[in-house]
Amino acid sequence: MAGSILGTTVRRVEDLELITGASTYVGNLDLQGLAHLAFVRSPLAHARITGIDTGPAAAAPGVIAVFTAADLDLPAHHGLMVINPELPRPPLATDRVRFVGEAVAVVVAETKAAAVDAVELVEVDYDPLPAVVDPEAALAPGAPPQFDDRSNLAAGVRAGGDDPLADAEVVVRARMVNQRIAVLPMEGNAIAVQPAATHTDGAGAHGAGTEPYELTIWVSTQMPHGFQAQAAELFGLDKERVRVIAPHVGGAFGGKAGMLAEHTAAIGVARRLGRAVSWVETRSENLVSMPHGRAQVGYYELGLTRDGVITGLRARVVADSGAYAGFGGGLAIGPTFMMAQGVYAIPKMGFDAAVALTNTTPMGAFRGAGRPEATAHLERMMDLAADELGLDPVQIRRRNFIAPDAFPYDTLSGMRYDNGDYDLPLREALRLADYDKLREEQATRRESGDPVQLGIGISVYVEITAGGGGSEYGSVTVHADGSATISAGTSAHGQGHATAFAMLVNDRLGIPIERIRFVQSDTATVPRGSGTGGSRSLQMGGSAVQAAAADVLTQARRRAAELLEAAETDVELTDNGEFGVAGVPTTTLTWAQVAGSAVEDTGQELHAGLDAHQEGATFPFGAHVSVVEVDTLTGRVTPRQHIAVDDCGRILNPLLVAGQQHGGLAQGMAQALYEEILFDADGQPITATLADYRMPTAADLIGFDIANTETPTPLNPLGAKGIGESATVGSTPAVQNAVIDALRPLGVRHLDLPCTPERVWRALRDAAAGQLPQLWREPPAVFADLPVRAGGEAAEGGEI
Repeated sequence: MAGSILGTTVRRVEDLELITGASTYVGNLDLQGLAHLAFVRSPLAHARITGIDTGPAAAAPGVIAVFTAADLDLPAHHGLMVINPELPRPPLATDRVRFVGEAVAVVVAETKAAAVDAVELVEVDYDPLPAVVDPEAALAPGAPPQFDDRSNLAAGVRAGGDDPLADAEVVVRARMVNQRIAVLPMEGNAIAVQPAATHTDGAGAHGAGTEPYELTIWVSTQMPHGFQAQAAELFGLDKERVRVIAPHVGGAFGGKAGMLAEHTAAIGVARRLGRAVSWVETRSENLVSMPHGRAQVGYYELGLTRDGVITGLRARVVADSGAYAGFGGGLAIGPTFMMAQGVYAIPKMGFDAAVALTNTTPMGAFRGAGRPEATAHLERMMDLAADELGLDPVQIRRRNFIAPDAFPYDTLSGMRYDNGDYDLPLREALRLADYDKLREEQATRRESGDPVQLGIGISVYVEITAGGGGSEYGSVTVHADGSATISAGTSAHGQGHATAFAMLVNDRLGIPIERIRFVQSDTATVPRGSGTGGSRSLQMGGSAVQAAAADVLTQARRRAAELLEAAETDVELTDNGEFGVAGVPTTTLTWAQVAGSAVEDTGQELHAGLDAHQEGATFPFGAHVSVVEVDTLTGRVTPRQHIAVDDCGRILNPLLVAGQQHGGLAQGMAQALYEEILFDADGQPITATLADYRMPTAADLIGFDIANTETPTPLNPLGAKGIGESATVGSTPAVQNAVIDALRPLGVRHLDLPCTPERVWRALRDAAAGQLPQLWREPPAVFADLPVRAGGEAAEGGEI
């Protein structure tokens, strides 16, 4: 076929259902006999449970039952990954609660209102215990333990050999905080469970009719097949007897990976009662019970020559895992360590990580999941080094980039970067920003003593997508009427999979996009899949769909050759998507004729379902320039411009890439300036509503200037790398660097995230009084005792 749809802007095909309200979410399901759940949650961060009285609640109008841990006897388990196998979380608290919001009991009622009202009638007696909220304090000697028989060190790792700073002429040191933030998808967690040997699915468009499943679960998840496997294992069921469906999902951002405690409780209740139950998280529940993201404290030391060439890096990171060793705490040992070297040719590196248990909401993933933290820490160190050595931030970065001819490049943390030219997006970002003119404006403002100072922040990043490579399933079926159905083991929740995969099939088969249907996120119709996470969908699922389309085309050409009485090698797919014989333009066959013939003769549609494999991860990269104005009288930071040049390999659809960039930029800027989950000294959350948690609105943000460079990866046939998290990785340190750049002449060298007006104002006040902030202090003593582990394996028997 002449030309290609790939690389062109194609409007999303999935949006009509979303904007017209025709889509189906877990909360919309109308299942026969559906009961509703509400959880009794702990008001204390740490306490022993000495008694639970469920009698008044059980007797309330509309209440079906009230269950505690003792009633259901459900297995304790971990989330998406295991940090320490000795610390599983019970679905309902047993003898102790370990964070505010932990589920203690569950009320089942005929209506949501009845269940919520009855929660207030459950009386729980607590014996308060000391709580520890700060992860560094949790690792200190004598800290209140979350578990009586062990310390608050959930896991630890040391990597590196000789002193990485031994050759340094200059060493720059800083302690940096990457704060805890909320995931806050539009739709919170939600699950509906129907236990039956035979049942009607009740979900309309998702249906396969009446089928013999012991459990059918509708759940807002990123990984339906992973959820199916975990549910089957926990409840001792054959995986094939468990059907998991993820209908439309209102955002996820890493917060909907794996089974949570409430999911397990809902399944246990449904099995116990033998009827369908549903739980849909409220916004307040979401802020205290959905796993939070980030929460690292980094102690970084960067060694350099006096000319600004890096000689070594030593990083010691404290990661907050929250209660029960939430898996997000382990991201420091995984992705943060993996990406610690960034875009720089660092000859020596040491990296230690200690994962702390605290009496706070368990930690999980949030857009980037460990990679933004690595970039934020390293890019701050580069600016601090530039300041120390009197170099321009651009200049010091260019002196240390990994050279384009060095790829594939093996890093000190064991990664193999596929390819890259890190100055390529930086050059474009500086051009779009008119960097020299910005510096001139900045100098003019500084000279005039303007109370509103200009800050210019640089960030150059590399991140990992489709970590570890692996495989993914995709299928293409062409029906007798010439339409097609695609399925994939990935799971979309807003990214545009239906559009992207339809483009691949259209490009290969010539079938119009409007005649292509996309099926996903149902374990009954898609046989396997790893779901969505780590920006893997296009390079893995897309490669599988493309390969399946190629297989179907081979089948179709063979059948067309029979029908046209021609050699298969002479059959070609014409520009208008029909089959003809080379040199004989007058006789062609449509897809309907070819596929219909296959059905008529064999009873089988043209179909291919297969797995695409990728050896290793891909490494997108990019450069961001952020421009802010800082009011030195009030501390207010106003973003003025943000330029993002992101390289995600070959671009399939620029519109989809732009959408991912805009969303990632909004969340990255939000972390830099606004968002932070806070607890008081007793572990009480003080940002438990959107009235308290500072999530920005559209009015707080600006229009973004986005562009792309394209460096196709050799690791998959599409040449594609991930884009879902890149803009978040690059934007946060660029904005943070911009704020500090504006304040540097006034004596401010560093600000921890987020750069709020109060934090900026206090830093300026202290600098004016000659009270310079302490950039460095000795890391916690726990690092000296961590055993060395290779390959990111956690200490104390943990698994990462």
